[in-house]
Amino acid sequence: MRLRLLLRACLLLSAASCTWAGSGWGFNDATVSVQPKDTDAPGGIKEKLSEKKPLSKVLRLGDEDTLELTLTTQEDRSAKRPHQAFLLLKDRDSGLDISYSLNVKNNGKAKVKLMQKDLPVQFLHSSKPIDVSFVIASFGTVKGYNKPTFQIAIERDINAPLPTSRVVRYGKLDEIHHTFKPDPTSPPVIVSLAFIAAVLAALPTLAAVWVYLGVNINHLSVALKAAPVSHILFVGSIVVLEGIFFMYYTSWNLFQNLPASLAVGVVAFLSGSRALGEVQERRLARFR
Repeated sequence: MRLRLLLRACLLLSAASCTWAGSGWGFNDATVSVQPKDTDAPGGIKEKLSEKKPLSKVLRLGDEDTLELTLTTQEDRSAKRPHQAFLLLKDRDSGLDISYSLNVKNNGKAKVKLMQKDLPVQFLHSSKPIDVSFVIASFGTVKGYNKPTFQIAIERDINAPLPTSRVVRYGKLDEIHHTFKPDPTSPPVIVSLAFIAAVLAALPTLAAVWVYLGVNINHLSVALKAAPVSHILFVGSIVVLEGIFFMYYTSWNLFQNLPASLAVGVVAFLSGSRALGEVQERRLARFR
């Protein structure tokens, strides 16, 4: 009986250890290939990758070669899309590293392509192979994957000059001279004269309409006797307001025009209210 229990316990422990060993993020069906620019030219390489041990062969990336990587990301041996999946390249000489995101679909299929022009300039100066690691992880408690997978060696044309990196330095810059737009100018004189002529031509028409409607000039003395200050201020404020508009058109700016217009507008409002009130009183009294 005890032997049976002991055997059962050993089986459970072995099953648990196998389950624990297979848990976490990983990948499957991974292949890496290096193809020259001319696909028909010889020299293409294609290797299978394993998540358990890195590739023993160093891949060589030429000037015009393209490194293409395809794989399927997995969580607990089931194909799944992780939150993040990228290649991590690290230079042994300088310790510089850079990451490239993998284009991962919902079914876990991932792909990425790299060329020498995509690498930092420091990597092109490296004398040792560059370590390439897979980083696959997501939210939750599931263990992520971060292990070296293969190495690439940069091969450049010995006759071609090595590119140099332009390092950004923070410091004093050249003085900046702002060029502002010129102030707006008045329209041509001929346009202004045309509008003035149109306004002056309308005055006789307005006087003729007043005569036709039977305007009573005799009421002018009555209005000035009843409310002289209101009528004079109202008519005067209108004239002054027109003068302000003329000054704004010729020489004033907006900040000079607004305060003067506001002050004259208040006078016109108060005096106009009193003057119109006097006119209404005469009309209510049927004095026409």
